[in-house]
Amino acid sequence: MFTHFQNDSLRNLVIAFGSLFNNIFVKRYLSNGTVKESLRVPLAYGNKEKYLRRIDEGGSITNEDGVVVQMTLPRMSFEIENFEYDTSRKRNTMQKLAKRNAYDNNKMDTTYAEVPYLVNFNLYIMTKHMADGLQIIEQILPYFTPEFTVTINPTSMHNKMDIPLVLNSVDSEEDWEGDYDTRRSLTWTLTFTAKSYVYGKISTSERIKRVMATLFDGGVPAGTTAAAASMIDIGVTGPSGGSADTDASNYTPTTTFRTWGSNTGDIDIYGDIIGG
Repeated sequence: MFTHFQNDSLRNLVIAFGSLFNNIFVKRYLSNGTVKESLRVPLAYGNKEKYLRRIDEGGSITNEDGVVVQMTLPRMSFEIENFEYDTSRKRNTMQKLAKRNAYDNNKMDTTYAEVPYLVNFNLYIMTKHMADGLQIIEQILPYFTPEFTVTINPTSMHNKMDIPLVLNSVDSEEDWEGDYDTRRSLTWTLTFTAKSYVYGKISTSERIKRVMATLFDGGVPAGTTAAAASMIDIGVTGPSGGSADTDASNYTPTTTFRTWGSNTGDIDIYGDIIGG
């Protein structure tokens, strides 16, 4: 039942979420209003506890004087909190999606309907100064009312899928406990819910170009007698013989109607005789 496959649908969702917040800047000004410095806030995947511990304990990097260099602030990180099945968006799971293979026109890619899931994210903002944190928050909140829709290509078969991102809450935390040597910690936690999907295995198979069916009483096309039909061949014809059809509107499905006797003709897909 369970076989290995990889379509990177969840990975693409994580990348799309992180890309929303990878271009946030913090600017500090002089008393005359000119910009003193402009800092791009680093963004990484991980839990906030990991980064807070690195702030308190310092790192393994030392400067030329042998002094341990601490992690600089401000900094942002995010992580997946959990997954929840969304029953309100459930579809028929046996429904199939078919699409022509991107590398071979003679093959088709098929997959079952996507499975709806709510993916909950946490975004952490860590700053040294309150003003820096407020700047970052102001660059995020106006876009969520309370949701913001991103468009992604989750798999090779699903293009331009709209994924709503809902901002659930914004919490701030100031850690003042400890002695005077303890570094103050200012942390904001933003929780989001992505109304996304999980996609199953994509299978590749040869395209069906011809169908042969034997007809009996009750299955004879209109305008013929029951004794006349024995077999129907259904194929596809077009300007290039149907071998590399790029536009379905240029091709006409036709049916060859054969009999046991001498009555042989062509009928279209509606059962009307067009030759013979």
